[in-house]
Amino acid sequence: MTTTLSDELVSVPEGFDRDEVEQFLYREARFADESDYDAWEALWTDDALYWVPAGGADIDPARQMSIIFDNRSRISTRLKQLRTGRRYAQAPQSHLRRLISNIEFLGGRPNSSGGIDLELGANFLALESRARGNELWGGRVTYRLRREGADLRLAYKKVVLVDNEKPIPTMSFLI
Repeated sequence: MTTTLSDELVSVPEGFDRDEVEQFLYREARFADESDYDAWEALWTDDALYWVPAGGADIDPARQMSIIFDNRSRISTRLKQLRTGRRYAQAPQSHLRRLISNIEFLGGRPNSSGGIDLELGANFLALESRARGNELWGGRVTYRLRREGADLRLAYKKVVLVDNEKPIPTMSFLI
């Protein structure tokens, strides 16, 4: 399928249905909001990358600090630590709800297994309610989804916070 986006042709790989893709993104957000770590972790591919840059959108994570720069192994380790109950980021835990909007299909991107991932962009706004007050987090997310059999999986997630060039309050949840 080919669509037009700002007079630019965007090639969408075969097998990606808009409704299914949107439902996947909403489900991923819900799992993160509800701290359903098992379900959230199961969404990722084995070669996944989860990145939240600091100090700009297009930094080099090998040379500059990131808020999060996790491969699949580090994602698993981070979640195992949360599940132990001995390593926690906050007590009591924040209540979260996020909105995902302006979902755009950005085209296909080759992946390490020789296939094509679907790259998407979306805006988000997350409300975090915790004992000391509420915090709003907003930004732009780039996702890469991969079809594995009948399922969609998350191969890449880059979250660029609107104010990532400023000091950021403690973020103790999955953005």
